[in-house]
Amino acid sequence: MAKSLKKKSILGESSYAFLKNYINTPSPTGFESGGQKLWMNYISPYVDEMFTDPYGTAVGVINPKATFKVVIEAHADEISWFVNYISADGLIYLKRNGGVDHQIAPSMRVIIQGKKGPVKAVFGWPAIHTRLSNNDSKEPQPKVDNLFLDCGARNKKEVEALGIHIGSVATYAEGYDELANGFLIGRAFDNRVGGFMIAEVARLLNQNKKKLPFALYVVNAVQEEIGLRGAEMIARRIKPDVAIITDVTHDSTTPMINKIIEGECKCGAGPSLCYGPAVHNKLLDFVQNVGNKSKIPFQLRAISRSTGTDTDSFAYANDGCPSVLISIPLRYMHTTVEMLHKDDIENTVKLMYESLLALTPKTNLSYFS
Repeated sequence: MAKSLKKKSILGESSYAFLKNYINTPSPTGFESGGQKLWMNYISPYVDEMFTDPYGTAVGVINPKATFKVVIEAHADEISWFVNYISADGLIYLKRNGGVDHQIAPSMRVIIQGKKGPVKAVFGWPAIHTRLSNNDSKEPQPKVDNLFLDCGARNKKEVEALGIHIGSVATYAEGYDELANGFLIGRAFDNRVGGFMIAEVARLLNQNKKKLPFALYVVNAVQEEIGLRGAEMIARRIKPDVAIITDVTHDSTTPMINKIIEGECKCGAGPSLCYGPAVHNKLLDFVQNVGNKSKIPFQLRAISRSTGTDTDSFAYANDGCPSVLISIPLRYMHTTVEMLHKDDIENTVKLMYESLLALTPKTNLSYFS
């Protein structure tokens, strides 16, 4: 294969510099425009046209005049907190925005997106000395209704003077970093790593001057974390013929995870392909064959009922769209130290890229012929 992606690294320093900036840019559910603008600026040189929808999903299109439509998709939003109540003494109480984990919150630093700009704050928590000296024999556990933010304000008026209001969103401050042996950590790898990977696929197609026999829609959808809403809207608008979705899945090799329930999946062993009702079996076989032919490692898993990803929205949109899910293994999902491996990023990009090169409008995806 000309300019094969099999034997060499395909992501350079400039790609990872973008990923770092992208991960560190807040993009909470319902307020994704900051991250979306960054993503659109990065991908725009590699596509023929771009558009957005009313709620902020961003789409780059390659070969837009073709009638057969293929989507590669990720979601742009990250879990966060809503300001729900400001007390008289200036403490800020919260509601979840997506599946944010209350157990990791105590002592975390956050950035509140106020009307006057970002405001630093922390999740306060009683010192261990005071918890242990309490007459109650059981230590208090963090819950949504006892967690609070302290931004240094001494009363409600000072909080409001900072531009913080009911409905302001707060994201954890911890960002991107590199660990040993090719591991990366950061908040919001779920699923801005997906947005990064689909952008890299577009870059490689452009860089290698590949001409596709279909229109490719590179979709970075909003509001996945609260019910796949962005994908639902954009799938109805695009009406694709094929959809390749990428998201994260659980690395099941760390403690306290039951492989009998979660299956076996390991960071560094390649992207994970799943079987499930929303995943089109012939498209899944097609992607597996591409992986085998291109010597791209991958793992397999099974899901019950829904995938819990944007795959479901695309699969069941319109008259039905053959859809497949390519997931990247992730440790510590929905924490500030989500961890993944560079090898899996590269192999996921390769698998999507090679699948697109092998796919044509004549690829037989019928169950009955």
